[in-house]
Amino acid sequence: MTLMTRMILCAAAVPALLLAGCEPAQPPEDGNRSTPTEANAARPTPMAAPTPAPAIPEATPVPEPSPDPAATVPELTPEAERGEKGARNLLLGFARSVEQKQFDRAWSLLSPADKRKWSRAAFAKLFADLDRITVAMPSGTMEGAAGSSYYNAPVSVTGTDKDGRSVRLEGEAVLRRVNDVDGATAEQRRWHFETLTLDWTH
Repeated sequence: MTLMTRMILCAAAVPALLLAGCEPAQPPEDGNRSTPTEANAARPTPMAAPTPAPAIPEATPVPEPSPDPAATVPELTPEAERGEKGARNLLLGFARSVEQKQFDRAWSLLSPADKRKWSRAAFAKLFADLDRITVAMPSGTMEGAAGSSYYNAPVSVTGTDKDGRSVRLEGEAVLRRVNDVDGATAEQRRWHFETLTLDWTH
């Protein structure tokens, strides 16, 4: 090979070597190297903060209804109903109605004459401003006259007024029932109020 030929070959090889030195180095092949997608998949996903449960409003307490005064009156046999126990049952129902401030019910038990003496509103006004009402009706006396039976019993109503002072009403209840005679209605044969008196004592 002549000197000229060698010089030409060397000149051609220099650019090839320069190009080879400028190429970026290729990363080594590694089967365990993670790709960007795999790296993101391996990274734990942050958990969203739990949404607090909505507050449940407290239920408004429902006041228990007052017991029916009639429910506190014991049931009697027809024979006992005609005697003193029947009269006491009526007084007991009246007393419980006043104590529980069910004044309309108590007023409904009065006789027509007493309803004219006290209107429904006037009767309720007797006790409306009182607290801690207590009605006492001690044992009374039985009498009979002209085909009817009567039961007389003292009545006292105590309580406290708006200023906390003790007050008292006293009077008498007279009950009546028509004996089992021909022509008497079922209502007449039941014990009912004949008269009621109540006066302020203090």
